Amino acid sequence: MATRTASLFDAGVIADRWIADYGAERTRGDAMVDAADPHGWRVMFEELAASAGESLTDARERAQRQADDIGTGFRVAGDSDERPWPLSPIPLMLESAEWAGIRRGVIQRADLLETIVADLYGPGRLVAQGLLPAAVVTGSPYFLRPMQGLVPPGGHHLNIVAVDLCRGPTGEWRVIADHVRGPVGAGYALENRLAIARTLGGLQARLNVERHAPFFASLREGLCAACERAEPRLGLLTPGRLNQSYAEQAHLARYLGFLLVEGADLAVIEDRLYVRTIAGLKRVDGLWRRTDPTLLDPLAFDSTSTIGIPGLIDAMAAGNVVVANAPGAAVVEAPAFSAFLPALSARLTGEGLHLPNIATWWCGQPAEAAQVVDELPSMIVAPAFGAPTRALPDGQPVVGAELSNAQRAALLADLEARPQDYVGQEVVHLSTLPVVVEGALVPRPFTLRVFAARDGAGAWRVLPGGFARIGEHADPRITAIGEGEWSADVIVHGPVAVEPVSLLPAVDSLHLRRNPGTLPSRAADNLFWLGRYLERGEALLGLIRVLLGHSISADAGAALDRATVARIADALVQVGAAPPLAGHRRAELVGMARTAMESVENGWYSVRAINRQARGLGAVSRDRLSADMIRLLDAPHPTRGGVLDRAGSLQRRYAALAGLSAEHMGRTDGWRFHDLGRRIERALKTVRAILSFGIEASSADDLSVLLDLADSQISYRQRYLTGIARIAVLDLVALDPGNPRALAFQVARIAEHLAALPVLKDDGLAEPQQRVAAELSAMVATADAGTLGAEALLAIEARLMTLAEAVARRYFLQGAEPLRAAGLTLA
Repeated sequence: MATRTASLFDAGVIADRWIADYGAERTRGDAMVDAADPHGWRVMFEELAASAGESLTDARERAQRQADDIGTGFRVAGDSDERPWPLSPIPLMLESAEWAGIRRGVIQRADLLETIVADLYGPGRLVAQGLLPAAVVTGSPYFLRPMQGLVPPGGHHLNIVAVDLCRGPTGEWRVIADHVRGPVGAGYALENRLAIARTLGGLQARLNVERHAPFFASLREGLCAACERAEPRLGLLTPGRLNQSYAEQAHLARYLGFLLVEGADLAVIEDRLYVRTIAGLKRVDGLWRRTDPTLLDPLAFDSTSTIGIPGLIDAMAAGNVVVANAPGAAVVEAPAFSAFLPALSARLTGEGLHLPNIATWWCGQPAEAAQVVDELPSMIVAPAFGAPTRALPDGQPVVGAELSNAQRAALLADLEARPQDYVGQEVVHLSTLPVVVEGALVPRPFTLRVFAARDGAGAWRVLPGGFARIGEHADPRITAIGEGEWSADVIVHGPVAVEPVSLLPAVDSLHLRRNPGTLPSRAADNLFWLGRYLERGEALLGLIRVLLGHSISADAGAALDRATVARIADALVQVGAAPPLAGHRRAELVGMARTAMESVENGWYSVRAINRQARGLGAVSRDRLSADMIRLLDAPHPTRGGVLDRAGSLQRRYAALAGLSAEHMGRTDGWRFHDLGRRIERALKTVRAILSFGIEASSADDLSVLLDLADSQISYRQRYLTGIARIAVLDLVALDPGNPRALAFQVARIAEHLAALPVLKDDGLAEPQQRVAAELSAMVATADAGTLGAEALLAIEARLMTLAEAVARRYFLQGAEPLRAAGLTLA
């Protein structure tokens, strides 16, 4: 107890010093300095000091490490790889009284936006009565005419809304932007909270921190309530892994229990939506979409879309699927709408906006356009509908005072030609928040994104806090996450105790189940090929290690005879990993091994190239793989040490991945496909190794290499003490069902998996992939090591290839084939 008291005292001293040093450098306009009650900030800094000592740099690294462990990431447009989500160790602390005002304003705004959208796609009174210019509506690329007159299932156009807020230098909160098209960031807010909870472990116990779980439970309940079935199947529709927020989408899908689906996973039949699964077509009742609404249905909107679902809008119009948010709702996102919201609020709700907009002038009105031109140096000019314009080809706002003469002239010319394409807005100066830079607390401007979602009763529930976006520089106008910027958790705390709510249901209301749920065909395909690529990479690495570890002795002489070395080299050439050897000197062998392990130039199919394929599959399987597995797949190619050292490092990584899949993946259908891919690839590898090194007249060196490639040296030496004999080696490597690396063992596991996977019909007859597996099992079971030759091995190899194709045809997406197959059950 005394130790804890001393520790808290030390942390308190450190916290007081940090706060005093920071406050001495700041005046008004900072969230911490302006706090009416600094208690929450002090407690937070005490917890930070207790976890990281006096080093703010350590605190920042600790928080970032927690975010990385969770697997948080994002992608900047144009990047091929994800970046780690940049998390500040210092959350924004908001008192419950201040938060109550924000919450009230966000709910009012969400209701107002819903009313406007419903009118625009319904009776159209706002335009007819002159409260909204028609050009503000029809001029928006997000006004979708096919949605006119369609009442969404559940009766609401909006199910989730995000609002960007800024805090001015005097402490007032105002709205920068509304997001209803596909609000991004709720998952990042959740991940920020998880990382900060691990970093500041005592904060919840010392402050009454409002929790995130009730919001996500309400979001799920709200979507379920809008569906027509009692136990609906919900999906999160993603554009794919190259989307900037794919990692967030995968995390949300896993947390909420939604299927993570792409357009190709889904099909509409008789105005109902189905997902293609390994067990046939399964009905989907609701979608939380994160795709561009214009690409959602090529029959209703953009006919060139390849990521949409033909007929989805018909299914929605028939009341058979909820789409959140409804396509077309994004019309109210346009900056031009901000100019009219204050008046619309007063007219429709009888109240002014509790959270006012930043001042906005739509240039489609002559008086407003003239004001923007006259006051251009003190304004920001932005596209009225968020799309690029002639003078703003990148679609980004510009500060009038910072324009060159040529830019100013071009903007004024286009403002005169097409004034409706532009808005003028006041220059927003943001309040600041302390962040850690070079080991010290410094102020940086921030914005706050807040989320609201409908609950089961249709009322709005606001996520307490959301997340803050922090500018990298002191420029108070920075508002968008980009390279070098941070995010921060937002903690709402107050005097009232908070119930320890979890997203998990109450114990007494939980229905036990051992069925892990629906497995979409695409997910099965990805897991299957992930297994194949990992096994393929390990097999190639085995050849490299044999080449380096056994064909060159310590004194640079040959440890294997030349013919065996030539066979190893030929095997590397046959798989496309390296060019043919020019000679057999040590340098040439090492050069070949280096190319086979890490070259991606000239199209070589190296270990590095295979690992990139596996990494890509891991990226699209985030919702089904553990964070440890994702980290191993994302780990960079080793660069330290010699070629053999790097090969050893990769081998240990493959072993860790195999261990995770064997010991940590639940025995679900997803695991079966992953392991099935491994078994098929390992069986093929074993057959090809026998053809290369186990043929008649094989030397002792050949057979030793075969045992190495089959990881069976120890088993052989324990079993046979009289040296290497070809028949004994073949029996162990090919036909021994008790050897986990043998061909027979792989074939038995393949048959077990295919017997356990779902079938489409109930006639009791074997499906094609099961028949091929039975034929393969018979071929291996009746083989004899003494007569096992090239002809029999080639026949087994052909059956393995046929089996892989049969699995793909039966379970994976093959165009429209799953829709045409007879006897499918629509569940």
